[in-house]
Amino acid sequence: MFFRNLTFFRFPADFAGLFPTSVANELAGLPAQLVDCALRPVGPLELSTRGFVSPFGRSGEKLSHQLGNAIWITLGGEDRLLPAAVVNELLARKLEEIEEREGRRPGGRRRKQLRDDLVHELLPKAFVQPVRVDAYFDLDRRFIAVDTTSRRTAETVVGEVRRAAGSFPALPLNAEISPRSVFTGWLAGEALPDGLSLGEEVELKDPAGSGAVVKCQHQDLASDEIARHLESGKQVTRVALVLDDHLSFVLGDDLVIRKLRFLDGAIDSLEQTEADDIAAELDARFALMAGEFGRLFDVLASALRFSEADA
Repeated sequence: MFFRNLTFFRFPADFAGLFPTSVANELAGLPAQLVDCALRPVGPLELSTRGFVSPFGRSGEKLSHQLGNAIWITLGGEDRLLPAAVVNELLARKLEEIEEREGRRPGGRRRKQLRDDLVHELLPKAFVQPVRVDAYFDLDRRFIAVDTTSRRTAETVVGEVRRAAGSFPALPLNAEISPRSVFTGWLAGEALPDGLSLGEEVELKDPAGSGAVVKCQHQDLASDEIARHLESGKQVTRVALVLDDHLSFVLGDDLVIRKLRFLDGAIDSLEQTEADDIAAELDARFALMAGEFGRLFDVLASALRFSEADA
């Protein structure tokens, strides 16, 4: 259940549309709000549907799970797989048959109607692919983090939360200083925030018209080769970082965290906990994840000066 990516949105401190005034409460309103927007099966003539499902999988009943001031939710979906190539091939055959029978090729309006008819005929027979996107709220830091690198997918999750709550004034994460300049400074020898160290992956771009891009993996980022790229004026757009010996990740100038991995320092602490059943083990993993991600957010917020949602 560990998240592999993080796309952040922040919400204001005085927002009470989703949460009660005191976050110490059990957030009694949230489960009911999510139930009203629970996932329903995709209809025979629908391409997709979205709604909330249990974070614990098919065997789970609750549509949210709270541990302390962290709340885990999961947006589920069902997509009908109807490749455009299949529709186009069948449409081409039908157009050829009509042309042979009538002696002329159908016009644009009729071709569109034929295509729509084919889609309606094929949709009920199309395979259904399940979709799952996890997210969690950190009520102390007032953010929601979605396990995706896609802004569109993350905004879909936030949009479904907004639909469930009636309103949800969440904004994409924003830095008050240029992430590129900060990343470039770190590789140029400036001190990193306490707890952070460089990893072995980087992406550099030339801000000039040529737009040259250099991507390195398994590379010493303090090497002379990297230094030459910096001297030529290239700026760092993505950089691999390590938080103590607990987390490794790649941070982009879009403030999306990719390739998250829990390292031995974090896994060792998990193995020391006693979990008698699956639910207890998931609680331990969620507590570890929320704690580590909260600490990571604090470090990055200080270094990059994340804006407040109500600023």
